[in-house]
Amino acid sequence: MKTSKMTIQKRLCKGIMIMTALALFACNPVQNAPINNPQSTNLEKVRIALMVPQSNASTADLANSLKNAARLAVEDLSGANIELQVYDTAGNDSTAETLTAQAIEAGADIILGPLFGNVANKVGLVAAQTGTNVLSFSNNSSIAGGNVYLLGQTFDDSAKRIVKFAADQGKQRAVIAYPKSVEGEFAKFALERAAAETSLEIVSTQGFDLSREAVANTVPLIKAAVDLEDADLVLLTSTTAGALGLLVQMLPEVGVKPDLIQYAGLARWDVPVQNLDLPGVQGGWFPVPDQTLINDFSARYEARFESKPHDLASLAYDGVAAIGALALSGQPDALSAQSLQQPAGFEGVNGIFRFKEDGTNERGLAIAQIVNKQVEIIDPAPQSFDYSGY
Repeated sequence: MKTSKMTIQKRLCKGIMIMTALALFACNPVQNAPINNPQSTNLEKVRIALMVPQSNASTADLANSLKNAARLAVEDLSGANIELQVYDTAGNDSTAETLTAQAIEAGADIILGPLFGNVANKVGLVAAQTGTNVLSFSNNSSIAGGNVYLLGQTFDDSAKRIVKFAADQGKQRAVIAYPKSVEGEFAKFALERAAAETSLEIVSTQGFDLSREAVANTVPLIKAAVDLEDADLVLLTSTTAGALGLLVQMLPEVGVKPDLIQYAGLARWDVPVQNLDLPGVQGGWFPVPDQTLINDFSARYEARFESKPHDLASLAYDGVAAIGALALSGQPDALSAQSLQQPAGFEGVNGIFRFKEDGTNERGLAIAQIVNKQVEIIDPAPQSFDYSGY
C-alpha cells in the first residue's frame, strides 16, 4: 500500500512542472528530494472548500464518495499543508451561493465542486467577486470559463480521442446515432467537431426520442444510412442508462453486425459488467481513463473506507491532487488561472489532465475494446501531453 501511494505522489510530481518559471520542488532528479521534504514545500496552509450535495437523497452516496476521495488525496499529499472544509449544497443553487460566500469569508483559497452544472455556475459567479477559482465536478462545457474549471470528462475530449483513433485505424465514413436530449445533442456536436479535424467523414446523423418504440423505429433508419452511405463506423453516444442496450441488441438483428462494421461509443460500455455479455458490444471501442491508476485508486479507497468508490469519486482526488501539487510549488500565485492552465498539466488517479483557457479540460484517455466479453486496452493512455492525439 505504501508503494502505491508513493508511486502516485511521484507521478503527480512529474505532471506539475510549470514551464521554467516554477521551481521543481520535489521533482529535482539531482537532489532526489522526497515529496515531504519541508525545504521543498510551501508550508503556508491552503484552504479548500469542498462542495457536495450531501443532504440530497439521490446523491448522498456519491457525495460521501467524493468526500472520502478528497480526504484520501490530502493524506497522500503529505508535504502540502491543506485544510479541507466540507460544505453541503444539497444540490441547491441558492444554498450553494450562500455557502460559497461563507467559505470565502472563512478563508477558502479555492472551491472544489460542486457537482451539478447549474449549481457550479452560481458558485462561480459568487466566487468571481473575490477572484476565487472553482474546480467543478461537472462536465457541462456550457458553464465553463472565467473562474470556473471542469474536472469532469467532457464530450469533446472523449469524442476527440475516439474519432482520431478511428481515423488512424483507416475508418472513413461514420453514422452517428444519438438521443434527442441535451446531452445527446452535445455529444453529436462534439463528434462532428472532432471529425472535422480528421479524415473521418460524418455521413449521417440519426436522432431518436428516449423511448423503446422510438429507438425501434430509428434502428431501420440507421441500417439504411449505413448501407446507403457505405459507412464503416457507427458512433453511439448513448450510455447504459440510456438506449445503448437496445441499440446494440436491435442493430445486429437488422443486419448491422459488429463483425462487419465497427461500433464505437463515447460512454463506458463495461458499466455495469452485464453489458459485456451483449453480442452488439463485442469488438466495440470506447475511451477510458488510465486503468492501472484508476484500479489502484479503487483498491486503496476500498481498503481505507471499506466500500467501493463511486465512478465519479476519482474527480475529487484529481482536484485535490492538482491543488496540492500547485501548493507545493511555493509560488504566491500558485492557485491563479495561469498556474491552473499550465500546459504540462497534472496527474491524478484518472491519468494526466490539464485545464484549458476556456475552463474545460483535456484528459489522457486510453481506447478500450470488448473482446470475448472482456475489456482490453488496445491503445494506452498517454503519459504526457507530448502526444500526437493532443
